[in-house]
Amino acid sequence: MSSPSRRTVLATGSALGGALVTPGLAAGPAPAAPMEATAADRVDGTARPADPWRTVLDDADLVWRRMPTTWSEGPFLGNGFLGSGIYAEPGGAASTAVRFNVQHSEVQDHRPEFGSLFGLARLPIGHFTLEPVGAITGLDWRLSLHDAELTGTLTTDKGTLALRAVVHTARSVLAVDVIASEGERGFRWVFHPADAISPRAAFKPLPDGYEGNPPAQVADHDGISAAVQPLLAGGQHVTAWQERGSWRARTLYVHVAHSYPGTTALGRALKTVRAAARLPYPALTVDHRAWWHAFYRKSFLSLPDARIQRFYWIQLYKAASAARRDAPVMATSGPWLEPTPWPNTWWNLNAQLEYWLIHGSNHLELDAITRALSEYRDTLTQETPAPYRSDSLGIPRTTDPQLVNGASSALMGYGVGVPGQDPPTPEVGNLIWALHNVWLSYRHTMDESVLRDVLHPLLRGAVNYYLHFLEPCPDGRLHLPATFSPEYGGNSRDCNYDLMLVTWGCRTLLESADLLGVDDPVAPRWREVLAKRVPYPTDANGFMIGADLPFAKSHRHYSHLLAVYPLYEVTGRTPDERALIERSLAHWVGFEGALQGYTFTGAASMSALLGKGEDALRYLGELMSRFVKPNTMYQESGPVIETPLSAAQSLHDMVCQSWGGVIRVFPALPAAWADLVVHDFRTQGAFLLGARRQGGTTRWVRLVSEAGAPCAVRHGIAGPVDVRDGRGRPLRYSDAGDGAIRIALRKGESALITARGDRPDLTVVPVRPNQDAPRWGLPDA
Repeated sequence: MSSPSRRTVLATGSALGGALVTPGLAAGPAPAAPMEATAADRVDGTARPADPWRTVLDDADLVWRRMPTTWSEGPFLGNGFLGSGIYAEPGGAASTAVRFNVQHSEVQDHRPEFGSLFGLARLPIGHFTLEPVGAITGLDWRLSLHDAELTGTLTTDKGTLALRAVVHTARSVLAVDVIASEGERGFRWVFHPADAISPRAAFKPLPDGYEGNPPAQVADHDGISAAVQPLLAGGQHVTAWQERGSWRARTLYVHVAHSYPGTTALGRALKTVRAAARLPYPALTVDHRAWWHAFYRKSFLSLPDARIQRFYWIQLYKAASAARRDAPVMATSGPWLEPTPWPNTWWNLNAQLEYWLIHGSNHLELDAITRALSEYRDTLTQETPAPYRSDSLGIPRTTDPQLVNGASSALMGYGVGVPGQDPPTPEVGNLIWALHNVWLSYRHTMDESVLRDVLHPLLRGAVNYYLHFLEPCPDGRLHLPATFSPEYGGNSRDCNYDLMLVTWGCRTLLESADLLGVDDPVAPRWREVLAKRVPYPTDANGFMIGADLPFAKSHRHYSHLLAVYPLYEVTGRTPDERALIERSLAHWVGFEGALQGYTFTGAASMSALLGKGEDALRYLGELMSRFVKPNTMYQESGPVIETPLSAAQSLHDMVCQSWGGVIRVFPALPAAWADLVVHDFRTQGAFLLGARRQGGTTRWVRLVSEAGAPCAVRHGIAGPVDVRDGRGRPLRYSDAGDGAIRIALRKGESALITARGDRPDLTVVPVRPNQDAPRWGLPDA
């Protein structure tokens, strides 16, 4: 294996040269629009209401009073493609340089024999160092969520460097503007190309025959520097940069481009940098800020726990920095590649959890899973074992982020599992679980094209694979041969991971065929599975891993509990079913040792299903205190982005649930959250929910229907209620049972629910925190 030596490049070798009614947010539907700060008084001297988004976002800004030393402490910028993590240069250079990592979600190794083998696909690119004249003695940084911009001052024993930085949302350019004091006029930028070898090499032996890619070639191109990284599989990735300005005030512009199998990346990178560098930093950031301002306005949530409220808004910032519909599906570390044994996209939990928060927060523009599974369905065919490819689809445990090169994963046992095969093979049901995310996107938008063109045909293929293996037995039941439950170890007959997924899959196929008017010849087989499949294996402790394998050791994964969450197939409808969930949950989290962060997000969401807000909050507290890093990132052996993002979904599950055709408002709030406000929270059925809780009482609930779907809502308002339309006129409603009412709403219509005779103030403003809490980041000097 070749191992090219690391090199550095002086960056300074380049040339220098029905809207919302008021800022207080009246509760009503609104198009997203750019916003600016509105804290100043009006011209007539009366107070201007503070903009609620600006209020909560400014409060959630991360702050640094001391130098972050790792990726898990520092600021991070991104746009789903280009990502930059910022922290001190490791080792002895910590006091003399600041690292700006440059990584890109498209940059990967396309060699089919190695690209996805054990997750080797993603490749590191390199980093810039900002090198002051003097030794670093202090800093004062702030990551503005509102503007998606890092600003602040770096202090040295020679002077100061005032900086501001963005990864532009559309141009995909890292721009860093630096203004130096007199003593720091000689600061410089240096680029350090990384060896184009999988970061997994630092954790696992590389396979025989693996050869590192050759070193990057650095050259000047008419005043723009570029590091061209050739790839042995063909193609290239290119980092191009240019500095513009004076010796005192300079802006660095950086772009990364990737091309395969052609070598077009260099031309695109040079063109992008040249265009961006024509714009001074303030002009470059105008449309960048406008995009982010509009992004946040799509929903609103405020609660009295300041630490969790800040965490929540940071996760929205993180999601939009790491994901876009047209970007690759998030790898385990998002676009911020760091040393990790998992530099790929994982499908036995990680990818699913990464995208759950986009639905309730009303950010379907970030849904890469639906797009990728549809676009690369040929890969899903090739991933299926050969005898079944004519009618079946599957996805392996891991693929490259772009889903274009997953087939080689099967070479080393990471492909789609084969039921009954000995020795054990990997999971069978990962594609069905991934398609559950697609189903969520359909249900939250009611976009029939998603159901017709993506979900139904792909789910049909995924379920077909199971139909080859389900076997009738003397007990009259359909049984599965031995399969693998993610991470637990060992195969088991009637594995709950698979039984739960195939049950949900058959039920969803029948429902979707009915909605689409499809007379599918396989439908009788789906009905047979639902009628005759063996019951989920259980014992005195609750759900087992499978019929041959009790749950008997610490296990971070809730693979054996998917019917409870997120599938909502087992929900506690009867006392016995509720007791089964409680027993299973307590037994699962009762084994310390292997529990990790997403153990507690899953436990929080299951507790929320049961209406146990105190338990849900306790589990989130365990996550925050034991696992979440200062910048809200998360780490096991390496960076894994799904857990903090899934914690945002756990919060959603406490605030609103909409499974089973019923919208449940504030179903699992702890007593300390006596005040809470939500606006334009997206629910299943394509409703936008607004609601206000004051003093422990739900004051009003408002629903806007985007699709005219059936509307049943458990509003939580005690006693008789008034239901009025958008003009204040009474609306008819009926009792839907279990504390819910049913309202007939056509597309575009709205309903406001209040206690009878109550006319509460519908203006939505942030709630007051119960107590102060430290900011995220490193706020203490």
